[in-house]
Amino acid sequence: MLSKMALTYTNKVCLAPMVRSGELPIRLLALRYGCDLVWSPEYIDRKIIQTQRRVNAELNTIDYIIPNNKDPSKMKHNQDNVVFRKHPEETGKLIFQLGTSTPELAVEAALRVIEDVDGIDLNCGCPKSFSTHGGMGAELLKTPDILCSILRALVEKVGNPNKKPISCKIRLLPNFEASKLLIEQICQTGIRNLTIHCRTPIMRNRQDPFWNYLPKLIPIIESHGISVILNGNFQGRGDLTSLQEALGNPNLSIMIAEGAEANPSIFINTNTNTNNSNTHSVANTPSLPKTQAEIINEVVELGKKYYLYSGTKFMVSNMTPGKSIYFQKFARLKSFEQMEEVIKEMNNEGGCEDESKNLREASDFSARSNTSTTTTTSIDKIYKIMTKDCQKPRFWDAEGYQNYMAQRQNEMQRYFKNWNEEEMLKDLNDTPTPRTNETFNSGNKRQGKSKNSNNNNNNNNNNNKTKGDKETEKALKRHSQQEEIENKVKVQKLDGDAIHAQMV
Repeated sequence: MLSKMALTYTNKVCLAPMVRSGELPIRLLALRYGCDLVWSPEYIDRKIIQTQRRVNAELNTIDYIIPNNKDPSKMKHNQDNVVFRKHPEETGKLIFQLGTSTPELAVEAALRVIEDVDGIDLNCGCPKSFSTHGGMGAELLKTPDILCSILRALVEKVGNPNKKPISCKIRLLPNFEASKLLIEQICQTGIRNLTIHCRTPIMRNRQDPFWNYLPKLIPIIESHGISVILNGNFQGRGDLTSLQEALGNPNLSIMIAEGAEANPSIFINTNTNTNNSNTHSVANTPSLPKTQAEIINEVVELGKKYYLYSGTKFMVSNMTPGKSIYFQKFARLKSFEQMEEVIKEMNNEGGCEDESKNLREASDFSARSNTSTTTTTSIDKIYKIMTKDCQKPRFWDAEGYQNYMAQRQNEMQRYFKNWNEEEMLKDLNDTPTPRTNETFNSGNKRQGKSKNSNNNNNNNNNNNKTKGDKETEKALKRHSQQEEIENKVKVQKLDGDAIHAQMV
């Protein structure tokens, strides 16, 4: 029988754990725009074990630092050694994600931070080499005994004694029975929540997630008293309601990664008639996401406040449209002072006054919400709302964004209404490269594809391959092999304290 804990995971919109992008400024902005729970980036057990806890009176934060042997007088704000920083606004909403491959190190690292976080999440889904090389992340899916032993140790030695929940985040396996067996094992460990990234370990974020197994897997998880968070290409709070209605389950939660990385204001509640008690609206906040220019202003302000220049520049680069005139301007910057000059120009406090004024008027939310989409091609995309649909940037005015979210709602309802068990429980047709001729608007979601249902098509495609097709396949294989070699070289150069490559 699971004991009651203060933190719950049901009916929530969450910020995903993201390396670099998931630092304090984005977490604070996400919370201010209505995000219910925020995940820290993945922190490696050995790195956290080295840290010391310090109260930062200047910033009103709790900092976990590694003592630096350099001359403190020559280090402005001594920022190089800050590993993890927690702000009071995150209290009750912050989940610490841990990268580990051994129960002992997992417990030691979790105990180091448990006082200042509201839950510990085990990363079992990251397919990147810096995580999998040490047996962490998605590699744990191949060793379920180790995975479950880590979770049991965290539950028994960290979660229960401190009355804080333990959770984990996984990816789907390409076979239903294998996914089911893994999940049933995990559900026996005493965790409180299971987050499912609806892609397989070999898939990339440019590929649509699979929803095939969800109608069968979710009831299994919930039968153990464990909540479910779904992750994979969600675009805003509206997707939570759409998914709950499509599956007839008001307890489901969603987690947003790249969409929030592009624009953290997408957590805002766009439904003015909602009764969702989890929505935390802020004063004078519009009922729609802010434009990229507006949200960049807020990110830079927070980044400067917390002395996080390199991280802020990285976040701004993800928020700035690649074709914007400001993309290269931000890329060339070397200081907050230079960044503020570009911000001033973007905000029309400097040059280009007439043009910037017209751009802001064209992107004004209240003006556009009452008119049709009439923005001109001359408007820089930085003055629009940007979303990332499987890594592809898309740009909207207010009406366009509302139509886009309504379209997604219809797609979810249609998909689960037409869900067929016999077809959907077949092996997933997961590939490490994008599948062609399957788009969001086609009415033929990628989730509906399975290996068995595509056998005939695959045979026909093999027979019809041209010489160019075969050469392309060879080139892709060579590229994959070269990438693997390069990753191994990079791993050897990484800080051994940050990964398990240098464990012995």
